Amino acid sequence: MTARYCALAQAPDRAFAPGLAAERLSALIGGSRMWVNNTVLHYSFFDDDADGSVIPVPGTGVTRRVTWAGAKEQQDVVRECFRQWQDLGIGVTFAEVTDRSEAELRIGFQVGDGSWSTVGKDALQVGLNERTMNFGWDLTAPGERGTALHEIGHALGMLHEHQSPFAGIHWDDEAVYADLAGPPNFWNRERTFFNILRKLDPDEVNGSVWDPQSIMQYPFEAGLILEPEQYRTGIEPPGVLSPADKEYVLRWYPALRPPRPPALVPFRSAPLALGPGEQADFVVEPPETREYTVGTFGQSDALVVVFEERDGEPRYLTGQDDGGTDRNATIKAHLVKGRRYFVRVRLYSGWGSGETAVMCW
Repeated sequence: MTARYCALAQAPDRAFAPGLAAERLSALIGGSRMWVNNTVLHYSFFDDDADGSVIPVPGTGVTRRVTWAGAKEQQDVVRECFRQWQDLGIGVTFAEVTDRSEAELRIGFQVGDGSWSTVGKDALQVGLNERTMNFGWDLTAPGERGTALHEIGHALGMLHEHQSPFAGIHWDDEAVYADLAGPPNFWNRERTFFNILRKLDPDEVNGSVWDPQSIMQYPFEAGLILEPEQYRTGIEPPGVLSPADKEYVLRWYPALRPPRPPALVPFRSAPLALGPGEQADFVVEPPETREYTVGTFGQSDALVVVFEERDGEPRYLTGQDDGGTDRNATIKAHLVKGRRYFVRVRLYSGWGSGETAVMCW
């Protein structure tokens, strides 16, 4: 029987201004969905039966509500998989919350809606009462734990490994379309192309070498792949984190155990001596309660995020990505005296003089 596959929602590619230098464009494509390091990603489950989607009942003209709630056994598998990613020692941590308004990742279990996730910080574009991740089948069934690891990989910014341009896969396209059109996936051609046959940009993928053992690799039955010859009989990844998966996520989110970040004092700029992919963290303790502006200066592409510390944890407050533009990130935020905030600046690339700075005023 054909495997059940993760179905990423089709979304337009991020548009960048024409004429960008190749090195600059490469950095933007590769990092545009990634979180700043040292982020706490809060996740929440839809537990209330009142939550869910309204779908039509075929042939009746009426609708019914489908719950997004999941049994504890299903939730526990997801919790365990969050811990498995966390135990790699990555610089992003996960924390479960019950208040969905505090969660960047909101998880449902609508049966029949497939398993899917938003990719990286695309989750921030989803409404607070909507899912950023769904599990559409039983995660406690044999071999299905890998589904949760796979979707969390997407949430961290990873894409499908079999779509790597370095894989060298020559598909039997019509066999793939026919296979996915039937049970249990029932995909149309557009969804099949987007999730399987479409090749990713070389800068989007997890590495310059195809990893058929990756947790982000689909299994495939015999008869779908024509080349490489050894995979004509199919691919069956083990459903666990591969060494390359671990290397990739630790490269993007290295373990951070720094001393207390330096203070970002209002009206005093702080130089940023950053290389591509590097990050600088600052703490802000506002001397008065008012609206502040946090901004970068210089010829650079950067992601700037402001967090507010609550209950000892940084909570996402606001952010801006100036990548691919001729302007710098400028964020306005209401900061309260007596509270602590963190500013994190991650550089995609520097251009022009390469000298950059950040300031709060």
